[in-house]
Amino acid sequence: MNSSAIKSVVCFGEILWDNLPDGKRPGGAPMNVAYHLHKLGLQSHLISSIGNDQAGKDLLDFLNGIGVKTNWVQINDHQETSQVLASINEDNEVNYEIVAPVAWDFIRWEEEMEQLIKTSDAFVFGSLGSRNEVSRSTLLKMLAHARYKIFDVNLRAPHYSPEFVCDLLRRADLVKINSAELRIICEWTDISYSRELDCIEAIFSKFGMKEILITKGPHGATYYNRSLTYEYPAYSISVADTIGSGDSFLAAFLAMKLAGEPLEVTLDYAVAMGAFITAQSGACPEYSKFDFDRFIWKRKWCASEISLP
Repeated sequence: MNSSAIKSVVCFGEILWDNLPDGKRPGGAPMNVAYHLHKLGLQSHLISSIGNDQAGKDLLDFLNGIGVKTNWVQINDHQETSQVLASINEDNEVNYEIVAPVAWDFIRWEEEMEQLIKTSDAFVFGSLGSRNEVSRSTLLKMLAHARYKIFDVNLRAPHYSPEFVCDLLRRADLVKINSAELRIICEWTDISYSRELDCIEAIFSKFGMKEILITKGPHGATYYNRSLTYEYPAYSISVADTIGSGDSFLAAFLAMKLAGEPLEVTLDYAVAMGAFITAQSGACPEYSKFDFDRFIWKRKWCASEISLP
């Protein structure tokens, strides 16, 4: 695939309705990533499953409305569309009550998926979407064909097991994780957390991935590979809620990385996108790439004005 071609990313896992205090919104980490990739001009494919019910039809209408293809979203006649009760605490952090089983627990392998995954530039998956053995089996088949595997850890208790998460870590090329999840994985594997760099080096050695991205909320993000550490500060914004901010961060990071941009530019874009979405309500607010680029320009212009003598 030549470098000027539109990049293609496959996102696998949950699609659902987040029932928030002010109403319901479409969500699920893989869907959120697919949404923002599409907004940034990439070709995104969502592999998931919905129930044959009104909630599922409404999700299909949403995806069609935003231009995300629905041909890989299966319809399950025996399981309901996923709905999640989400609550926001006084620190703007989100807590989720996730029902099981639901339609995306039963994503079936289809032979046509093999070619889709083989010809895509990246494959994004998480731990929640593979909590059930049916979807888990499908995921493992997909990973055998993916060229660049991105594991968005996204732990949601009690919907994971240490053994399976560690297995997915071994299969990933890039792991995106937050600081709390990093500590949990260190506890599972008896890795000391006295210093983050030592912890990361031990994880590289144990699991063999090539890259690790740590999101740190108001403290920005840190990128690691085997020979490089790069820290990037957060943008200062007024927080509406944190729903989907990590998903938007990952989408922006992938968009720039697949375009071949330098790491500093890539991280700046990703951190800016996380801030842009955090300043709005919900994981998938309506916006254009122009809106996002203008957000970045305004922040940089204000920062340069402040720094003038």
